[in-house]
Amino acid sequence: MKSRRCLYGLTGLLSLLGFIGIFTESRLFLAFFAFAVDFEYFFVKSDEMLEEYMNKSASRAFYCGMITVALVSAACFFSGLGEETEALTAGLAAGWAVSVAVYALSTAYYGFREKWGLELDKEQD
Repeated sequence: MKSRRCLYGLTGLLSLLGFIGIFTESRLFLAFFAFAVDFEYFFVKSDEMLEEYMNKSASRAFYCGMITVALVSAACFFSGLGEETEALTAGLAAGWAVSVAVYALSTAYYGFREKWGLELDKEQD
């Protein structure tokens, strides 16, 4: 479990890409700073519940991302917005963005739900 906790925490290194947005005109890279919150997993006590909701979140994000790749690529290709490679690139970019968003929202939901559950247990004591 400790190695998985490190993997979760290492996703925070994606936040370093945000510096590209600071040093260049590409301000869209600033969104990568959102990954800095993943460094918290280095300090979170890993248990079965954490592993379970991280796995649920990752699988949900993967499936949503793959469906998005297929839909966006097909829509771009058949609408004539570009060549095959441009349609695939748009699909992959949209799929990655959807995967990240679904993963982040899903882990936040499970994390909040777990914290709220713990608070309710403390109130009942």
